[in-house]
Amino acid sequence: MYTKEMLESIKKVEANREANAALEPRRMTAEEKDELLRTYHPDYKQGEFAVLSVGPNKGEKVPTELAALLQANSRIKPEEIDLSKPDYDTDVLIIGGGGAGASAAIEADNAGAKVMIVTKLRMGDANTMMAEGGIQAADKPNDSPAIHYLDAFGGGHFAAKPELLRTLVTEAPEAIQWLNDLGVEFDKAPDGTMVTTHGGGTSRKRMHAAKDYSGAEIMRTLRDEVLNRQIPVVDFTAAIELILDENGRAAGAVLLNMETKEILIARAKTVIIATGGAGRLHYQGFPTSNHYGATADGLILAYRAGAKLLYADTLQYHPTGAAFPEQIFGALVTEKVRSLGAKLINVDGEAFMHPLETRDVSAASIIRECNARGKGVATGSGLGVWLDTPMIELKGGKGTIEKRIPAMMRMFGKYGIDIRKEPILVYPTLHYQNGGIDITADCQSGVENLFVAGEAVGGIHGRNRLMGNSLLDIIVFGRNAGRNAANRSKDVTVGKLSLEHVDAFAKELEQAGVHSDIVSPKLLPDYRRNK
Repeated sequence: MYTKEMLESIKKVEANREANAALEPRRMTAEEKDELLRTYHPDYKQGEFAVLSVGPNKGEKVPTELAALLQANSRIKPEEIDLSKPDYDTDVLIIGGGGAGASAAIEADNAGAKVMIVTKLRMGDANTMMAEGGIQAADKPNDSPAIHYLDAFGGGHFAAKPELLRTLVTEAPEAIQWLNDLGVEFDKAPDGTMVTTHGGGTSRKRMHAAKDYSGAEIMRTLRDEVLNRQIPVVDFTAAIELILDENGRAAGAVLLNMETKEILIARAKTVIIATGGAGRLHYQGFPTSNHYGATADGLILAYRAGAKLLYADTLQYHPTGAAFPEQIFGALVTEKVRSLGAKLINVDGEAFMHPLETRDVSAASIIRECNARGKGVATGSGLGVWLDTPMIELKGGKGTIEKRIPAMMRMFGKYGIDIRKEPILVYPTLHYQNGGIDITADCQSGVENLFVAGEAVGGIHGRNRLMGNSLLDIIVFGRNAGRNAANRSKDVTVGKLSLEHVDAFAKELEQAGVHSDIVSPKLLPDYRRNK
């Protein structure tokens, strides 16, 4: 399977393993990090961003792929849509069936609201399922939400909205308890104490996990709870346009049955966008760790309705995506691998960085090592560096890998790679949408009665996210969005339904001289060779 060059490099990794395991590479200074990011991180790459000509963020830059969708044509012609006879009528309409949408549905149901979830794939087909490493919460005696706040605020380059980050960290311990009570099988010591580990950029061990299936275990539990409560879920049905009422408030959505292409109308007193991320747009040609439906739909819908975006120009490239073999190119290699002791090693067998720098710094370091320094390993489809997984058992003892990261062992084992004995090749993969829809402390966007939760939100993490804070934010803000939307719905009388904003946006595009052959939201990626 390996080339001659790979095998020669592996010998160097093996020869230096004990020395590298004992080595503690120094952390970079703030000045070194800033220079590294400016020079090598994709967010700073010139020519990969476009300035928006229309909408609430007019004059601001976003990735070119996102700009094309934000300034594209609607999938509908408003004059052809009959809003007078809705197919669905509910108090709270939740768009998205991942962790944030499920959490919102559970809490909205608890608040006594009539709730409905629509999702373009199936319930649980979401980035939540793809999350592996864990969920942060400061619930140990040597930790506190204040310390968690400082770690996350600094890791996000001091750009997070303080009121959102404060909510995230102060409600984290309760979120863990809520999940535990619902039935999430967290890793625990024999006495029942939850096992916690470090993550990149954390000063305390606060990562709670269910082996390296954390997201899947959380999603399993939330999905079961939604279904047990008999909350309606309309799957394989995408929201393709928001509906406002005559007063400009969110009042439902135009839906598209993904199988029959039938157009349906959902009327609601409040709407929650929980549509997740954008990895399947493959910004700058990067591979992605995201699920198949991650195409930034919520951002397009909200933007066309008048909601402002925040930090839409910043993405997270997870430093360790699989770079070899080609069959799993871009698949996530959880940060937990490094928190358990594995280090990043170049082609010459050298440890070139501290293994638990923040994700943006780690990704930029790997890109620099491969490109500027010429110390990457050729994979046949690009470059990568080694993640020396056998170090884990050198430090933690035999059996640690199978016990703590069995999913990683199985993923590579399918291709004849035993990560207990052999290092693995990694390179940054498009992982998370740091930016998104701007919200207030109650999870409401700039459009009245339009709430947002999860990865579609911008501002919670600033311009970079720490490991474990995404699974946390879908729970904290999903629950809050559900409660707040449900409570708001009690006082809402929906006015006449309208799609005038869709026509108004089209007119704005025309006046700005923006002409496009694209329709949005994208809904699904297109990987056909001959289109």
